[in-house]
Amino acid sequence: MQNKLNVGVIGATGMVGQRFLMLLENHPYFQVTVLAASASSAGKRYEDAVRGRWKMTSPLPAKYKDMKIYDAIADFDAIVSAVDFVFCAVNMKKDEIRALEEKYAKAEIPVVSNNSAHRTTDDVPMVIPEINPEHLDVIAAQRKRLGTTRGFIAVKPNCSIQSYIAMLTPLCKYGLEAVFVTTYQAISGAGKTFNEWPEMIDNVIPYIGGEEEKSEQEPLKIWGKIEDGKIVKATDTVISAQCIRVPVTDGHTAAIFVKFKNKPTKEQILAEWKAFSGKPQAYGLPSAPAQFITYFEEDNRPQAKLDRDIYGGMGITAGRLREDVIFDYKFVGLSHNTLRGAAGGAVLIAELLTKEGYNTKK
Repeated sequence: MQNKLNVGVIGATGMVGQRFLMLLENHPYFQVTVLAASASSAGKRYEDAVRGRWKMTSPLPAKYKDMKIYDAIADFDAIVSAVDFVFCAVNMKKDEIRALEEKYAKAEIPVVSNNSAHRTTDDVPMVIPEINPEHLDVIAAQRKRLGTTRGFIAVKPNCSIQSYIAMLTPLCKYGLEAVFVTTYQAISGAGKTFNEWPEMIDNVIPYIGGEEEKSEQEPLKIWGKIEDGKIVKATDTVISAQCIRVPVTDGHTAAIFVKFKNKPTKEQILAEWKAFSGKPQAYGLPSAPAQFITYFEEDNRPQAKLDRDIYGGMGITAGRLREDVIFDYKFVGLSHNTLRGAAGGAVLIAELLTKEGYNTKK
């Protein structure tokens, strides 16, 4: 791409913001021109702002060290003038996030959000690019509501559902009647490392606030259809979820149990997974995994430590598919929660938006 789009990262000092910067360091479509955060970091050099709290395993890229941090609210006009679109990953109250993201969108700056604040807004597409790219069509209705010609908001879904919705989606043709899932979620999902959260060492916490509702409801929006300018949730499937925090750095694992209206064979399921791909693969988007779902035949795979980084952390892995005595089948899934499940998933959405003409130069 000859003329890269100028990008701002709102919430650049947090864990997801840091991951955005790593992914965008040499991106072929995008170049980071603005780093923004809260008032407490505003005016600082980025290196000074994250000193002692840089959470990536790789060192801070030199290109970001001397960049000045803007106040995402107070420096709004300066940010808007310097970017073509923004990624948003802020730590604020939901109503404040909704207001902030809409303010940027109404200023004709597209927002690709990692936050949950707009996931239930019925004209905001919540996208996994391989699964529901057609939901981008609702942007036209959203722009009409916002009164914009260029600005809009698109969001990435919750990190935990990435570890199972990929495998469930190609099986919808068999009639997904009921799904029970337990997710075993890494501490980076809370924006933490073991140094910051020593209580998690040798420990399991059987509760993550708000996570179970997201895990049960967000897939239904992703499987929904656009009607009269709104995304209407699917109603054919019931999902029950438990979400548990486990002492793993990165990688959310899920144990999934499925009941079908028309039970497929194991061979049919494996064939569906192997063949499943989408627009990111067809377009050859920079962040797209060559194989969306990789199935392991070994009984002890997938494992977070071994498999979370497959295809740069953007692939989904599965294993242990077998029949169940209560449900029809059970299996295990795994996704990298801060790559596919957070910043990487948002970057892939931005790549798709760019390829389809939603993100453009001003």
